[in-house]
Amino acid sequence: MSDENKPFDPFKPSQPRIPGVPAKGPLPAEPLPVVRAPNPDLKTKLSRVQLPPPWISAILVGAIAAGIAVAWWSSERTPKKAAPVPVEASAAPLVAEPPRPAEGLPVAPGEIATTDQLAKAWSSQRFIYRDPATALESPAIVVHLPGGAYWALSLREPYGTCELEYVTDLDKLESVYHYRANHPMVGDPCSRTLFDLTRYGTNPGGGLVRGAIAQGAGIRPPMAIEIRTKGKQVVALKME
Repeated sequence: MSDENKPFDPFKPSQPRIPGVPAKGPLPAEPLPVVRAPNPDLKTKLSRVQLPPPWISAILVGAIAAGIAVAWWSSERTPKKAAPVPVEASAAPLVAEPPRPAEGLPVAPGEIATTDQLAKAWSSQRFIYRDPATALESPAIVVHLPGGAYWALSLREPYGTCELEYVTDLDKLESVYHYRANHPMVGDPCSRTLFDLTRYGTNPGGGLVRGAIAQGAGIRPPMAIEIRTKGKQVVALKME
């Protein structure tokens, strides 16, 4: 029966027809999804996989937790290294420590040389003077001056730590100390002070001491050491 011959239903009015627009028919039904049967091989494989018993799982979980706890406890008890504190380089001392006297030198008080060793003018002999009261040692030297006199002195700078030097090289006196001389002199390499053993200076007590200051800012002549000769022996006695 066509739509025109159908009886009119007020609750289901007919759709209006628009010229040139084809009438809409009923929508095609969507195809239902195809449900595949489970793979019998996969099902067989899964059935073969057996989960571990619950007590094994509990043991594994407990072991992992215990390992984590031990690692944390060890890290807490291990002392942490403190960051290194930068050490500032200390400033170099203004005066270097004097070199230690060489072994084998004669020690005073006592014999320090012979007259044969000091036969020539300006010849010298180094020795060590050991203070009888304090046992402190200091480098010293005895010099045969022109005219036959022997003069000994401490090579430790008065009121300081610099070691004096007996300079026999006249070119060195001119190039290093900037002083022109015609005989050896005693020099202080720290203050560039020169002491002339042919002239007398004074000590703080007003006594005359060889080694007048020829140049520089020295305070006094080097400390004198008393010398006596016994036959061919040159003996150092005491220091002022």
